[in-house]
Amino acid sequence: MTQRADTLRALLFASSAAGMLVASPVMAGDPDVAATSQDEPVTLSSVTVNGQHARRQPQSPEFVAPLVDTPRAVTVIPQQIIEQTGSMSLQDILRTSPGITFGAGEGGQPLADRPFIRGQSSGNNIFVDGIRDSGGQQREVFNLEQVEVVKGPDSVYSGRGSGGGSVNLASKAPRQQTFSHYSLGAGTDGYLRGTLDQNWDLGGTAALRLNLMGAGGDVPGRNSVDYDKWGLGLSLAAGLGTPTTATMSYYHLDSNQMPDYGIPLFTKIGVRTTESGVLDVPYDSFYGIHSRDYLQNTVDTFTFDVRHSFGEAATLRNVTRWSHTLNDYVVTNPGDGGNITNNGVALIGGTYWMKRGTKSRWNPATTIANVTDLHGRFTTGGLRHSYDLGLELAREDNRNASYTITTLSGSACPAPLTGFDCTPLYNPNPQDPWTGTITRGLISDSKTDTIGLYALDSIEIGRRFILNLGVRYDDYSVEGTTASGTVAAPVYTPVGGDWDFVNYQAGLVYKPTENSSVYVSYATSSTPPLTAAGDQNTGGNGTGTGTLLSTVLDPEETTSWEVGAKANLFGDRLALSGAAFMLKRENAQVLTNSATTPPTYAQIGEVEVRGIELGISGNITPQWQVFGGYSWMDSELVRGAQGNVNEGDPLANTPEHTVSLFSTYRVTRRLSLGGGVYYLADTFGGNQGGAGGGANRIYAPEYTRLDLFASYDLNETASLQLNVQNAGDEEYIIRTNGVHHADVAPARQATLTLNLRY
Repeated sequence: MTQRADTLRALLFASSAAGMLVASPVMAGDPDVAATSQDEPVTLSSVTVNGQHARRQPQSPEFVAPLVDTPRAVTVIPQQIIEQTGSMSLQDILRTSPGITFGAGEGGQPLADRPFIRGQSSGNNIFVDGIRDSGGQQREVFNLEQVEVVKGPDSVYSGRGSGGGSVNLASKAPRQQTFSHYSLGAGTDGYLRGTLDQNWDLGGTAALRLNLMGAGGDVPGRNSVDYDKWGLGLSLAAGLGTPTTATMSYYHLDSNQMPDYGIPLFTKIGVRTTESGVLDVPYDSFYGIHSRDYLQNTVDTFTFDVRHSFGEAATLRNVTRWSHTLNDYVVTNPGDGGNITNNGVALIGGTYWMKRGTKSRWNPATTIANVTDLHGRFTTGGLRHSYDLGLELAREDNRNASYTITTLSGSACPAPLTGFDCTPLYNPNPQDPWTGTITRGLISDSKTDTIGLYALDSIEIGRRFILNLGVRYDDYSVEGTTASGTVAAPVYTPVGGDWDFVNYQAGLVYKPTENSSVYVSYATSSTPPLTAAGDQNTGGNGTGTGTLLSTVLDPEETTSWEVGAKANLFGDRLALSGAAFMLKRENAQVLTNSATTPPTYAQIGEVEVRGIELGISGNITPQWQVFGGYSWMDSELVRGAQGNVNEGDPLANTPEHTVSLFSTYRVTRRLSLGGGVYYLADTFGGNQGGAGGGANRIYAPEYTRLDLFASYDLNETASLQLNVQNAGDEEYIIRTNGVHHADVAPARQATLTLNLRY
């Protein structure tokens, strides 16, 4: 891995150096350059385009009104925050938005992004440029212009969904300027990262944009966990500034790393050693084996976007995308090799020995999607309409297989444990010898077809009121085969199901002033049973369990009421928002009587999440920039207790309090200082987004994390940026699934980056 990372970084740095030699030093051409020059104070709430300021808004035309007039909580995280926080992944950048947590590897997306929004697993609600980004993966940020987070049920925007919300990643697009941006970074724990962002004005109405990234290093505090990756984003646009624009783009990401399933829980030895239930092993303990474990992510995406404007009244847009992802890994799960009661752990001579458990997956996913929108503005009957009408067609092909892992020799297990692949529980050695075979098993396949029709309208009623309406119809079907048996005698069973559903949203906005609003809104979301965990589609018929074994389950339904207020202050430099919401998710399958044969199940499960969210984004003064907010959530399993889960328990991955605040201050014309403070209250673990609690409750204890930031302008084109992540070297658990393991957060890391802009 190290040799490959060195090669990738050398190639990237060489290309960056070559670009610097030929780039013309024209600063005014790049909007982001203008925003960071020493003569112009930075602003978050707006960007500079041809000398004028424009509000940062969600990319999709489905947002038919500006954010201040949109009756729901929406957070836009701009590129400036992505860069200043030193973010490298989707998990890094979503930390800046309160009320979002990440679930541990489990369910349909182990070792992939699993964000939880308002207590609902939303791993299947991630979009790139408005199109669902299927396939398990860990996403990068080098090719992003901004990240847009919609909170609450949003099936009107996105179709099937978990009900918590969705995340849209807006890619960098060609512009009618020539500019260059290079960054070269080095830091502790072997950190090396280089990026190139080059835009060429090809003359007239065409432009080409190239983004490159190469990175490698170790995870701080987890020295056995290393990574290397490289990525490319290339897009060509024609017709810029004319009524008809066409953009072709290609994105590639190749990531290789040592997978990390953290540390075990007390259930491994049957004795609670901490209040949280996380076993009291050293936080740098790593249970994997370097000679066996691996994780590879690859992504290839082609997109063709064409739009034509007929004037203010109508713009027609059509986007076609082909995407292929691969999530391929073998990982050691420290909680999956059995516990002390089933001969997976033994206390021998005062030392706990454990057998290593494994998880594996081979999961390629291919998506073909086409979205057509007609949007615009018109006036009739004295009412001003901003509308969007759309059709979405998509097919997703998910293939899944696991590996049969045979250990031939390695670290021997002491009696009474048998065989190989054992390690001291409190002192694991990732350099333990291992030889064996890794053989891919039978492949299950599922194909998902989606047809979505939607209409949204924002209706201005006089100067003070806006009525926001939306409706969407979806036809969602899955067919495929599940594989069982052996490679020599495989058994393939046809599976599939078909669901259709209609979702709504309605909101009323009152505008005390042009730049402020007060609103109330209602929205719904539908979750088919095959995506009820909020993860990728799984094979099956969508039928239930026990008495529902032959019954196709109805989609789970999520509804939400929200009231809030928004204001843009100081000439749109600062945006403030506040919202209170009540979210209810119903129709989950639960066991009602275990004494019958078969056991009796019913779709009566219900959860509720009540909360308040506050947000701030922009500049309090020209020198003082702030971004972040606060979230309070009160979650509860209302109906559906099973096993160790009781009615009244809080939901998994739904902390009561979260705070995120990143702020910088320009001390002098050249020097800016700042940092981030992030706090999460106790966060219960649980499988598949279910409730956590009961007698064996497991939780990630509350923590407060501090990050530091400094930037110094060397001249008009060069600056140095220092980031110290987790500056207090806080030891904390970032998440736990509540069943097998808990993931340790990275320790302190310092990085220094040279940024060059031309």
